[in-house]
Amino acid sequence: MRFEPLGQGVEVCVSDRHHFSTDTILLADFARVKNGESVVELGTGCGTIPLLMMRDNSPKEIYAIEIQDDAVDLLRHSVAHNLSNGIERASLIKPVHGDICDVKNLLLAGSADLVVCNPPYKLSGSGIENPDSGKKTARHEVDCTLDDVCEAAKWLLRFSGRFVMCQRPERLTDVLETLRAYELEPKRLRMVQGRADKAPKLFLVEAKRGAKQGYMDVEPALIVEDENGFTPEMRAIYGCYKDGYDV
Repeated sequence: MRFEPLGQGVEVCVSDRHHFSTDTILLADFARVKNGESVVELGTGCGTIPLLMMRDNSPKEIYAIEIQDDAVDLLRHSVAHNLSNGIERASLIKPVHGDICDVKNLLLAGSADLVVCNPPYKLSGSGIENPDSGKKTARHEVDCTLDDVCEAAKWLLRFSGRFVMCQRPERLTDVLETLRAYELEPKRLRMVQGRADKAPKLFLVEAKRGAKQGYMDVEPALIVEDENGFTPEMRAIYGCYKDGYDV
């Protein structure tokens, strides 16, 4: 267990099993949380996204749901650590130890303005599954499926509330179809490319509960690197992190 800086004095408690990646930071940035919003993260892991959100904004509250005991403990350590360092907004984060498949017994229906999820990228049984149970849960749909995630988001969101998630491009069709099946209409989409001449490696999507079907804003691709290293946009997103952080 160790603390990693997130900028502006905020630190997150991580371990070899539970840590954060570029995808986590890009999703937090794409979500565009607004002041005063009630937020829920599904499968928060060590809680990096809630910490980033409270660092930059003043949401009403952030409920962070996680099924793994050790990950929830890390988030609780992070909240206590940041509060002890004088960061009072850390109290906005509410760790919830539970299964998102049981969300109806965890939080009230229609209680969220924004739901965020960085879900497992791989279908259960596809690829090589990590023997570590925690890493397998994070990477493969063994404890929850895409349907489970979207069903939970629909339950939690008020009408016109936003659901934001990321996923690998090869699963774009699955994601868009499943979002619509749960009355979550895709409204904003952005691809992420390692370099301008490379195929996308990630996409970010925002859907609204109960919105009319039709128009979706496809934003310009986010390019991570150019010949000088990080692109200006990536430097802006990563600007307050420690120098040399390995992404």
